[in-house]
Amino acid sequence: MSILVDKETRLIVQGITGHVGTFETGLMLQAGTRIVGGVTPGKGGRTVEGVPVFDTVQECMDSTEANTSIIFVSPPFAAGAILEAADSGINLIVCITEGVPVKDMVRVFRSIEGRDVRLVGPNCPGITSPGQARVGIMPDSIFMPGSVGVVSRSGTLTYEVVDALSKNGIGQSTCVGIGGDPLIGTSFIDTLEMFQNDPDTSAIVLIGEIGGTAEQEAAEYIKEHVTKPVVGYVVGISAPAGKTMGHAGAIISGGGGTAKEKIEALEAAGVVVAESPGDVAVKLKELI
Repeated sequence: MSILVDKETRLIVQGITGHVGTFETGLMLQAGTRIVGGVTPGKGGRTVEGVPVFDTVQECMDSTEANTSIIFVSPPFAAGAILEAADSGINLIVCITEGVPVKDMVRVFRSIEGRDVRLVGPNCPGITSPGQARVGIMPDSIFMPGSVGVVSRSGTLTYEVVDALSKNGIGQSTCVGIGGDPLIGTSFIDTLEMFQNDPDTSAIVLIGEIGGTAEQEAAEYIKEHVTKPVVGYVVGISAPAGKTMGHAGAIISGGGGTAKEKIEALEAAGVVVAESPGDVAVKLKELI
């Protein structure tokens, strides 16, 4: 079993005719993902990697009964693409786009609040359930099916940790990259709840970074609600105050959001904190 995506996922690709959309469509198909359609306004009637292209999400939905969308649309138009998917009845939307204006995401969240829509991202690597489906840009070669759920704010760190897990024979149920922006659709807590309720996820890896309080909030949730073993890894222990480190959300301000604070909060919640990506696998082997 997995969370969010599996063999029943029926995916559409918004921005399928762009360079990145076309490239990643091919890779997702190779991973076994069921891509039933693509959307690029004005280019309906074409095909990309054998996938039919439509002018609008609604046209695509009417023909394909899709349930999931992935967005490879440039930042000025990404919010509109998210809302188009939500208004057309898509239940799971994964926005890969980096650099979406915060004010645009505020508008998106106000619009989808209270609706049966889950947004993952923006500025995220997506979701992979090894052996079932990949909705995102994660490299398939590093994954192996198993029972460890992975949730991360950082794409690159996800890859490093997953590679270490697989090389140590530890497979993954689902890996979720929630994104590094200040405003994201799916949080650590949302994902932890799904992993806790997934009978085929036996342990969880949480990968954090400096900035904000998401890891501290996750620690409180773990303390109260998570009964499965959790290994954490937080990057940025030596980051100087006030410096952005890669992600828009990875910034220490007002003396808060440091790696040290996050590690202390996780450890206080009973999370075993690793010192490096490779150490995550070592710590997990001791727990499972």
